[in-house]
Amino acid sequence: MAAIRDAAVATLVAFGLFVVMVGLRSDVAPNGALYLRQRWADVAILCALVFAGRLVVSVWGLRPQSLAPSPRRAAAMATAGRLFAPVMLLLALALPFFPGIGRSQLDLGILVLTYVMLGWGLNIVVGLAGLLDLGYVAFYAIGAYSYALLAKEFGLSFWLCLPLSGILAAFWGILLGFPVLRLRGDYLAIVTLAFGEIIRIVLLNWTSLTGGPNGITGIPRPSFFGLPFDSSGGPGSFAHFFGIEPSPVQRIIFLYYLILALALLTNWVTIRIRRQPIGRAWEALREDEIACRALGINITATKLTAFALGAMFGGFAGAFFATRQGFISPESFTFIESAIILAIVVLGGMGSQVGVVVAALVMIGGFELFRDLEEWRMLVFGGAMVVIMVLRPRGLVGTRTPTIALGERRAIGAEHVAEGRG
Repeated sequence: MAAIRDAAVATLVAFGLFVVMVGLRSDVAPNGALYLRQRWADVAILCALVFAGRLVVSVWGLRPQSLAPSPRRAAAMATAGRLFAPVMLLLALALPFFPGIGRSQLDLGILVLTYVMLGWGLNIVVGLAGLLDLGYVAFYAIGAYSYALLAKEFGLSFWLCLPLSGILAAFWGILLGFPVLRLRGDYLAIVTLAFGEIIRIVLLNWTSLTGGPNGITGIPRPSFFGLPFDSSGGPGSFAHFFGIEPSPVQRIIFLYYLILALALLTNWVTIRIRRQPIGRAWEALREDEIACRALGINITATKLTAFALGAMFGGFAGAFFATRQGFISPESFTFIESAIILAIVVLGGMGSQVGVVVAALVMIGGFELFRDLEEWRMLVFGGAMVVIMVLRPRGLVGTRTPTIALGERRAIGAEHVAEGRG
């Protein structure tokens, strides 16, 4: 009875949401007038699905059975985990040369890698240091606008603007870190959310510098060691230098390997720093700030370095986004972007580098599978995320490997990792 009552309450809440969002829709009549189209059958189907799903979850959760995998299964999963990263790296390197891979697939790969890099950058702040940041898109925007303004106004090359964009984003990360040194949990999330909105509103209203809502156009493209990608194949171009047929895909392939290199650099730096004293201080801060202070760790430096390093990689990703698009505007840096990046970190498993990759593939790449569903794809996608988080509350990759261990390093099983934490 308790499971049925719980499912009925969930269905009532779902009905309150769906009756307006799904049951009523404004359409245009043949004479041009607006009218409300009623879809009560769809509401009934969705409520029935919610009732059945909640009932299954309630009954499954009441079973007194252990969810820990068997030793054989755990060993098989550990072996698969060690092979997963090298296999994914080889697939990523060879992707542009697979048969049937065209420009659309490469563009999707670039988008996924961009979010992987952003997820790894935010993972430093949220997954390792335990600082809930809802305004990470602000550093993404700072990097993009820094590159666009430096490249257009001063004529600097991409390779010079890229580190400058990261440094400027890190500087703003430190500025954000100082006011929130004493904040934790929900209060920290609200302040970082406000910071992201402040940056977006400044970009929207400072028209003399940022172009306002019109954005910045004509952002210079990167070159291959000084060789531009010219579709005509003229002298001095990439195709002319190597004696190959010019094609627009050549620039897309170059951008693909560029973001792949930046993402791998982010991963390498994160792994290296995680093993250093500052990385272990981040993890101590994440687990218990009071105990961290009692151990004599400098909380101020620990938080500021986490914000600065995470912001720097966000600035790198923003610079790449600007040079790839050739146009940026404040509409590209809304709160929904921060929410997506945070969802990638949480869904993959906070503190897990491999988990971020898996979550980015599921959320960004898998989202394209639902494109044919049109207006229903957001509902299907949201339902799929709910199912994943119910079945895997600690993320898709719930196991952890200790940063420092005496003797053999053994992975920590998901059953010993707190939900929503690293």
